[in-house]
Amino acid sequence: MAATSSAATDGMAVAAALRSVLHRASQAAERSGRSPDKVKVVAVSKTKPVSVIRQVYDASHRSFGENYVQELIEKAPQLPDDVEWHFIGNLQSNKVKPLLTGVPNLTMVESVDDEKIANHLDRVVGTLGRKPLKVLVQVNTSGEISKYGVEPSGCVELAKHVNLRCPNLMFSGLMTIGMLDYSSTPENFKTLINCRTDVCKALGIGEDQCELSMGMSADFEQAIEMGSTIVRVGSTIFGAREYPKKQTN
Repeated sequence: MAATSSAATDGMAVAAALRSVLHRASQAAERSGRSPDKVKVVAVSKTKPVSVIRQVYDASHRSFGENYVQELIEKAPQLPDDVEWHFIGNLQSNKVKPLLTGVPNLTMVESVDDEKIANHLDRVVGTLGRKPLKVLVQVNTSGEISKYGVEPSGCVELAKHVNLRCPNLMFSGLMTIGMLDYSSTPENFKTLINCRTDVCKALGIGEDQCELSMGMSADFEQAIEMGSTIVRVGSTIFGAREYPKKQTN
């Protein structure tokens, strides 16, 4: 009984945290002169069990993000089909087919950072006969070697490659992670905004056709105020990450 009561309490806490984040996101959108429905909150459930994700789902949320392919393909079949999964981690070529076959309701890959991975995604989506997959080009706006992402100077060419040479992919915008501690500065956001301006001009599309995925738990309100359309919020909704302890032999 105690365990059940604790789980129920945890569920209420997660649902309350989600409501708080959605409210804060809505207010930030209004401060930027936009409708709240123009901003998507992706609940990043990395390391969290399916039971906790389900509590957020039961609070009527549908957009979730995962960083690791294996974790996502284990979780996705245990959750309803109407979950919109975003893959937001670094994607290796040998993981593309398992990801696409294991997660039929994968909505978007936010981390395309070179032509090789774009080409591989394009081939596998075509082979599987899936509808075109939405992708974002990941841009390294902080200049840190440890970060994945194309350099800002290369974002236009990669976006053009996806748009023109990958018929099974749908170029949908740009993503950045920010600094080493996963926070961002206004300069990081400004860099991505400038990239969007260049990309939209090169592709001949409106800025409303180019998502900006920027902002995480520490800075999502500032990101929204500066124009973000997708924010990736994990610990503020789910609590601290729960990494397994290393086994000792």
